[in-house]
Amino acid sequence: MFSQRLTRTVAVGAAAIAIGGGTYGIVSAIASTGSGTTITARATAATSGQRGPGAGGSSARSGPAAGGSIGKVSSLSSSGFGLLTATGERVTVKETPSTTYETGTNAASATGVTKGKTALVLGTTDSTTITATQVIVQPTNKGSRTSSKVIPFQRGAPSTSKQVGQIPAGYRQGSGTIVGGTTANKATKAALSAYPGGIVDRVVKLSNGEYEVHNIGVNWPHHIFVNPGFKVLGAD
Repeated sequence: MFSQRLTRTVAVGAAAIAIGGGTYGIVSAIASTGSGTTITARATAATSGQRGPGAGGSSARSGPAAGGSIGKVSSLSSSGFGLLTATGERVTVKETPSTTYETGTNAASATGVTKGKTALVLGTTDSTTITATQVIVQPTNKGSRTSSKVIPFQRGAPSTSKQVGQIPAGYRQGSGTIVGGTTANKATKAALSAYPGGIVDRVVKLSNGEYEVHNIGVNWPHHIFVNPGFKVLGAD
């Protein structure tokens, strides 16, 4: 993979000239690796307006957990690449020998990641750094739709407080069980399809079987709710 990275870096100059804008949609049903094993949540409740480490949103933390982000590839390096989200958040993506790649819905290699292309990254999130297990270049838009706009983080601006769609009855921040693997990937894809621009730093399974996808790096939304069929229900 790292030899592919060297080849890719040499080709960036020519490739970047021809690249146009990509959409921020994703395929919510793409299969991915992972066991789906659950880990007991250690997150604590936090005020939505607080800014987390290196990003906007809740400061509730549970250590590195499954998540991801989507944006434009802004830079390339021997160890990974930079990602710039639609709201201006800068993400550092680390690649490993086990990272897998797709272009659209087809298997690909690391050379498919070039500056200017849209990439969906899934993996382990630690603040604004994602260690990638899967990178999908130019993801196809077949996910959930919403008319609500993601509100970028602005230093000094008050946190936006609103609810859209269906919020689980009795929902309490910090409750639930953190999940990983395929389950977290599918929930993350669905959430980022509906609300691109932030960084998902964990996925929590609630007592009713639904999922809360925790979103940082934006003023709103901080919590995106996904049903067991991985359809977005609402956000706050």
